[in-house]
Amino acid sequence: MHIGGDDLVDPTLYSDGNAYEVWRRLRAVDGLSWQQVDAERGFYSAVRFADADYVLSNTALFTSERGTLLDLLGTDDPAGGTQLAVTDPPRHTEMQTRLKKALAIKAVDRQRDMIRAKVVRLIEPIGDGGVFDFGNAMLDMPMAVTGTMMGLPESDWDWLTRINTTCIAPDDPEYLGEAGRGLTLAIAHHELFGYFQELVRHRRDNLGDDLISVLITTRFEGRHMSLGEIVSNCYSLLLGANVTTPHSPNFLMAEFTQTDVLTDWAANPQVNVTAVEEALRWASPVNHFLRYATQDVEVSGTRIKAGDAVVVWLGAANRDDNEFADASTFDIRRKPNKHLAFGAGPHYCVGHSVARVTLRILFDELLTRYEDFQLAGEPQRLVSNFVSGYKHVPITARRRT
Repeated sequence: MHIGGDDLVDPTLYSDGNAYEVWRRLRAVDGLSWQQVDAERGFYSAVRFADADYVLSNTALFTSERGTLLDLLGTDDPAGGTQLAVTDPPRHTEMQTRLKKALAIKAVDRQRDMIRAKVVRLIEPIGDGGVFDFGNAMLDMPMAVTGTMMGLPESDWDWLTRINTTCIAPDDPEYLGEAGRGLTLAIAHHELFGYFQELVRHRRDNLGDDLISVLITTRFEGRHMSLGEIVSNCYSLLLGANVTTPHSPNFLMAEFTQTDVLTDWAANPQVNVTAVEEALRWASPVNHFLRYATQDVEVSGTRIKAGDAVVVWLGAANRDDNEFADASTFDIRRKPNKHLAFGAGPHYCVGHSVARVTLRILFDELLTRYEDFQLAGEPQRLVSNFVSGYKHVPITARRRT
């Protein structure tokens, strides 16, 4: 059943409404609720932590290969079986092996100086004393880090940031084109895939130690990836970075600037690791993942038929009081904190180490360099049902002496 008539597909629920209250009501309902989208399509919602973890972890029962986003509900994703995000084990496992190694914590540790330099450059203008759009700077951060690791020309970063945000938030008025949502999204995808096709063709003759070169030289199933497979995974890598990294710090600055949270964090730098994990839980930047049942299965007493769609709401699962003590409180010392911000199971975010290291460096530099953070205007949410985040967070701060 569907509770209260709330439309979970509507992107404005996450920008202007109160999705957390809707999810709270749904968590209290026995079983999984159902939303009928139209005459042909509908989906079950997994909003409790245990249910979300179960669906994401059991790839034999719930496939990602038909698509992982509500935008594609009822339409098979053309990248299924070729892009990591929409490929199931065992193919997924073999495909990601080298990329996973290239993004493992030991490899990322070697990039710390580069990441720190990029972060410092992004936040340096805070010290000028004027109003600084922290949200916009954070949207630029993934490109500065992941773009460098992928070997993307810095002259392309601004354009890539905008077009990536368009792909994840085509309903947002700031990114929506005059031709409408569908064409805006189609154009963005076409331009981004065309960009990577040309880049990959050039990189094949100029291999380096970047992530695109890793994809080009990766062998699986006894062959190298095709151009289409490489391009699709370049897109997925960049999209994943743009979703996960910016919005945890944006949530913090938008919602806790004028509280004692940042003051406490700055005074106790030893909590940096647990505080970053709590920021990830609180923001849950990836709002949902879509899966389809491969066979008849029961989840929390709800009988789901083969082929039925199940949407896992990560932000709902990460506020579940049955999993997190006092889940509605932000606690920089929370431990344990087994959140689902990076997903669960085989599809656990391959770039999680990059995101974690980047965020730890960001908060280390931010709280060491600046103090007295104040909001200088109303923060603006990104209009999207896939990404939970802020696009503009105007602040002021003082440089520490």
